[in-house]
Amino acid sequence: MSHYVGRFAPSPSGPLHFGSLVAALGSYFQAKSQHGQWLVRIEDIDPPREMPGAASLILSTLESYGLHWDQSVVYQSQRHDLYQQQIEAWLQSQRAYYCQCTRKQIKQSGGFYLGTCRHRHLTTPHDCAIRLKVDDPIHAFYDQKHGKIAIPTQLAAEDFIIKRRDGLFAYNLAVVLDDIDQGITEVVRGADLIEPTGRQINLYRYLQHPEVSYIHLPLAVDEHGNKLSKQNHAPAVNNHNPKPTIMQVMQFLGFDLPVDFQSASIEQMLNWGAQNWSLTQLPEALNQPLTSFN
Repeated sequence: MSHYVGRFAPSPSGPLHFGSLVAALGSYFQAKSQHGQWLVRIEDIDPPREMPGAASLILSTLESYGLHWDQSVVYQSQRHDLYQQQIEAWLQSQRAYYCQCTRKQIKQSGGFYLGTCRHRHLTTPHDCAIRLKVDDPIHAFYDQKHGKIAIPTQLAAEDFIIKRRDGLFAYNLAVVLDDIDQGITEVVRGADLIEPTGRQINLYRYLQHPEVSYIHLPLAVDEHGNKLSKQNHAPAVNNHNPKPTIMQVMQFLGFDLPVDFQSASIEQMLNWGAQNWSLTQLPEALNQPLTSFN
């Protein structure tokens, strides 16, 4: 075993679809190619978006596809105390502050938060979000596949939300605290999550913890350029006949599969994938059309 620790962290808003399986297999192959651990975390901190039973369905799908995780599954819904403790520490040190600006107000000011409440010293959490002060914007980061990726200036400089007005914890805060707590060394995920990377690096630095390295996988899109997602009604993958989908995902990730690959077992397919995985094989484009999956 190396010190490498990767993870797959789906939100339980529905069953796994082709796009989420790309992230699962990509992160799995990268971890196993480094002789490291591959963890699974269920990111269930947004109940209004979650589907009852989706978490257990996701785990059973991973098992059907031979994707067996190391260590116990972590559920973000059981970690609220960890998130709240950090928020209170930042409020006390004035790294974070209460903000009562609405989405409508921010939209009217050009779509970016301009720091309106930063110096208002609001003291009550009633009907307020909590924002983190960004004094050192991250204008670019290094991706292990794509090299330097720039972040738009206004987005980089924006004080961002770490706890929402409705009392729910923000994704960026939860994911970084969990990655630190679980010892994650590298994050392999879809290209749709490039945008928040700068904010997450900010969080690592304000927590005085070395940031992880990042690999963003190509995003599977339909013929209209829309990403395959639960919101876009992407169909669930077939749990009863995994091999054809595993092969298609591997081809999507740039593998040149052997002629007799279909006759291999699922375990043999995954072992071969881990042994032959290379970042150089990944497509250069961040969006990849997928026309044959149905």
